[in-house]
Amino acid sequence: MRRQPLLTFVLALTAIACGGSSHHHSTTEPPADEAAPPTAEEARAFVARVNEDLRRLAVNQQRAEWIKSTYITHDTEIVAARANEALMAYTSQAIADARRFDGLELDEDTARQLHLLTISQSLPAPNDPAKRRRLAEIAAQLEGLYGRGKVCSDPADPETCRDLQDLSNVLAESRDYDELLEAWNGWRTIATPMRPMYQEFVSLGNEGAREIGFDDLGELWRAGYDMSPGEFDAEVERLWEQVAPLYEQLHCYVRAKLSEHYGAERVPPQGPIPAHLLGNMWAQSWENVYPLVEPYETEGDIDVTRALERNGYSSRDMVRMGESFFTSLGLAPLPDTFWERSMFDKPADRDVVCHASAWDVEFDNDLRIKMCIQINEEDFITIHHELGHNYYYRYYYELPILYQSGAHDGFHEGIGDTLALSVTPSYLQEIGVLQNVQRSDEAVINLQMKEALAKIAFLPFGKMIDQWRWRVFSGDIGPDEYNQGWWDLRQRYQGIAAPNERTEAMFDPGAKFHVPGNTPYTRYFLAHILQFQFHRALCREAGFEGPLHECSIHGSTEAGAKLQAMLAMGASRPWPDALEAISGERAMDASALVEYFAPLLEWIQEQNEGRTCGW
Repeated sequence: MRRQPLLTFVLALTAIACGGSSHHHSTTEPPADEAAPPTAEEARAFVARVNEDLRRLAVNQQRAEWIKSTYITHDTEIVAARANEALMAYTSQAIADARRFDGLELDEDTARQLHLLTISQSLPAPNDPAKRRRLAEIAAQLEGLYGRGKVCSDPADPETCRDLQDLSNVLAESRDYDELLEAWNGWRTIATPMRPMYQEFVSLGNEGAREIGFDDLGELWRAGYDMSPGEFDAEVERLWEQVAPLYEQLHCYVRAKLSEHYGAERVPPQGPIPAHLLGNMWAQSWENVYPLVEPYETEGDIDVTRALERNGYSSRDMVRMGESFFTSLGLAPLPDTFWERSMFDKPADRDVVCHASAWDVEFDNDLRIKMCIQINEEDFITIHHELGHNYYYRYYYELPILYQSGAHDGFHEGIGDTLALSVTPSYLQEIGVLQNVQRSDEAVINLQMKEALAKIAFLPFGKMIDQWRWRVFSGDIGPDEYNQGWWDLRQRYQGIAAPNERTEAMFDPGAKFHVPGNTPYTRYFLAHILQFQFHRALCREAGFEGPLHECSIHGSTEAGAKLQAMLAMGASRPWPDALEAISGERAMDASALVEYFAPLLEWIQEQNEGRTCGW
């Protein structure tokens, strides 16, 4: 789920609207003597001015983007594109002006804000006004194509059209191989028109990145982690190696079960899994195939979706439950404006971007979420995820806008998911959603299998999206091999294969929101590591003793105080400092994830004895 504000006004052109003049103004008044050397005082004044300007521009941007995302029309796309053009121009000029202070001895605060400004754009605009305008137009059009996407059996009859939500429900619920294939293929047709636009998008974005000192967009994205891009590559690979054995065991088990159900001719027992059979449009999470792989059918199934429906919960009720978890930790309630301005349900009268997102439109505690909530377990967890973003915004909104971000983007994505790990069966029974929860060893394995289908199954997908994009940005994957490069990486990391022939006339990456939406994706991989590390630390703070998978920090104000201290730091300190504030550790570490799933790993390895794992 994407996060919206703070440095997203430039950090992720997932939001593409702003306000202000489209002229290319300098951010500082020229000194009387152009040859005079810069001073530390000038640098501090420059940073203050940039924070002031960016706050004004970002608020206008967010207002326009909110309208575009909740009311997709030709006109709102144009307004978004023109507005973002102005913001890109301002930010590019600010980065250029900041170079005046290179090499100057500065106080730590000023130096950090200048650094964050330099890396703040995930899509830097070329200096050429025509190219800048074209880039903004393409960005708006790509997201619009995705948001309006529908598949119609009869284009002349709107009643025959299905959108992503409809098609995703087919993937989640059907067990008919051909029906699944039809829905999977159908959604990918919406991305085909994006292909030439995306090629131009990459070219213009790379040009903008080079103008601010980076080789390409991928190098810029990897520079945002308080380490060099090369060091970051190595760090991601190290974390993947910690968790890859768990994924391989899960893949092996699930493949065997799907082969039993669909037949070995459709799911080869020793090959990759066809991408349309895993219950999700992108095979990024597999919890919808749980009924096919359930370890112990005789044990009580913890069916949260059925419980939510049985209890008659509305979308607003589900959000209220999410808020109550945060307030149980001693955190502040959401402001009244959150309930007045958020979009919880899909409107019947217009196209919207249903992809869930969290916002602070005014960068001043104007918190909102945008979702098309369905009454099910997946959206219940997603609500916690999005509220995690909102609470991050809530505790750093008084900082300078250059600090209004997570310690790194994986932190922002991980907070809500950390709390969702505490949505245990015991907690759900405590708040009345579930009744008579079983606590046998078999019930634990069932629950952990369901969680693994969401958490462990996601890990290679979370890694490979940006692996593809970084190679596209660098030219290692050329425009004539976009699709081939995509499926090569999906097979390499996920052990997933396309269910039918995919040609270079297609553009399958565009069927995933974050590609046309230009949202960096490694953040989600990192978040899936960090949420367990955060969870372990907060459980310790709460005084919990027992297996990590049984811990819920619900009601622990001690854990809440630790969490709040980290949230309030925003991006004002390097991420190891923020990690230390919540966990006492200074390195990202997947050992907490391995510890959490220890019961399942032991069980699943026993089940896989005699099978050939890998692909």
